[in-house]
Amino acid sequence: MQVGLSHDAPLGVRAGALVVPVFSDTPLEGTAKEVDAALGGVIADALASGEIRGRLGEHVLVYAKGQPYRRVLAVSLGEHAKFEPYFLARYAGTAVRYLGRRNLDDIAIVLPEQARGHEALAAAMVAEGAITGSFDTTIYQAKPDVRVATATVSVIAPGLDQTEAERGIARGTILGEAVNFARRLAVTPANDMTPSHLAEEAAAVAKQSGLEIEVFDEARARQERMGSFLSVAQGSVQPPKFIILRYNGDPSSKELLALVGKGITFDSGGISIKPAERMEEMKYDMSGGAGVIAAMSAIGKLKPKINVVGLVPATENMPGGKATKPGDIVAAMNGKTIEVINTDAEGRLILADALCYANKLGATRIVDAATLTGACVIALGHASSAAVTNDDAFAAQFLAAAKPTGERYWQMPYYEDYTTQMKSDIADLKNTGGRPAGTLTAAAFLKEFVANTPWIHLDIAGTAYLDTEFAWQAKGPTGTPVRAFVALTEALSDCHPERSRKAAEPKEHPNGARGSELRV
Repeated sequence: MQVGLSHDAPLGVRAGALVVPVFSDTPLEGTAKEVDAALGGVIADALASGEIRGRLGEHVLVYAKGQPYRRVLAVSLGEHAKFEPYFLARYAGTAVRYLGRRNLDDIAIVLPEQARGHEALAAAMVAEGAITGSFDTTIYQAKPDVRVATATVSVIAPGLDQTEAERGIARGTILGEAVNFARRLAVTPANDMTPSHLAEEAAAVAKQSGLEIEVFDEARARQERMGSFLSVAQGSVQPPKFIILRYNGDPSSKELLALVGKGITFDSGGISIKPAERMEEMKYDMSGGAGVIAAMSAIGKLKPKINVVGLVPATENMPGGKATKPGDIVAAMNGKTIEVINTDAEGRLILADALCYANKLGATRIVDAATLTGACVIALGHASSAAVTNDDAFAAQFLAAAKPTGERYWQMPYYEDYTTQMKSDIADLKNTGGRPAGTLTAAAFLKEFVANTPWIHLDIAGTAYLDTEFAWQAKGPTGTPVRAFVALTEALSDCHPERSRKAAEPKEHPNGARGSELRV
């Protein structure tokens, strides 16, 4: 999809459809009001009839006979007082999915008046949302019933700063493409998305985005004493890969942010095999790793002044003849021994060595993301990811940076009690602490491998993929946590820690609503 800025006046633009924003609780304004007047009040009539009742993404289509734009789609931004910048991504995504599935290949999307003074932010959100709205899961269908046909999106910014809008579109395009890339990696079935294929995708990203890449094979991982990682891999015929992507945006700095993602390309549960029902969804168990690779691709193109390393331990978890058995004891890079109680608690085993390796590289901050526990879905459902940390100040920075992206994270507590649950009778640790507080005991296990480095663990089990679609998003993989990873990287990219902190703190929106504003 191509997203660009149109310099045409809204009422003169030639497109298959013109998309205008409306609020549910205020009269039509700006371009929407002008278009409505040109059409004889049909949009106002549709709103008055209750076709749009106030929810974000609700929409109404009217035909515009005799106009250069053949249709007008009015899309609700919800209530004016509750407006957040990321609503614009959902506004654009709604338009692309609705119109694109009706075979419109070119549409024009109008920025709302609220974008004044924040053109780059608003345009970035629209570009990102238009691109992510075009994502299709029908990539293996020869003749899909419905596919998004939109190929060109023109952004119209009447009376707004055109230079800033163009800058925002460039950024939003990079981010939207990165999110869709992560989604494509995740939705690809495990017979195609093997650890080797994932490493090849990472190599292509490195070439395109100017990153350094190194991939450890089994022999090199063994040299690094990654016994915990390799214990998961040994049941599969597919060779494991430990993927390392580096972005050196500030060579003069010793600061290094490590992004770590779980890369289980298929999780059968191993010897502790999972139930057959919905096991096919376990191709998504590499969503954290996909998020790291995709975020690194965007970081390489956006070029923030910061050093970042992305680490993805990639393997299958299979019940082969050489598979790790319940009761086996393995050793991680840092020498800690682990009693494997349940081979289906494998994500923490591969992350343990990845976290150790991040410390070996000199990481000064670490964030990991993993579809780690079903307990997280029980706790938070599909509305939010969990965040657990050993450094509340770092977590506050992350949460402030992530909030404007539309990805939700909820900080959960860490207490020593959770680590106590992970103590083994015969090894240093065991890999499961039982059913109580499963998300938090898993995080407590991971904490044992980060030493004193400021660290945040993100459990994205409930948010990495969804069973339902939204007006702006197809069902399936969501691209979480690509947006948050990129936002954090940009928030930390200022060399002065105090300025970085303030840049990520909540600000007032131009409409007076309290929220967080994404730096662009």
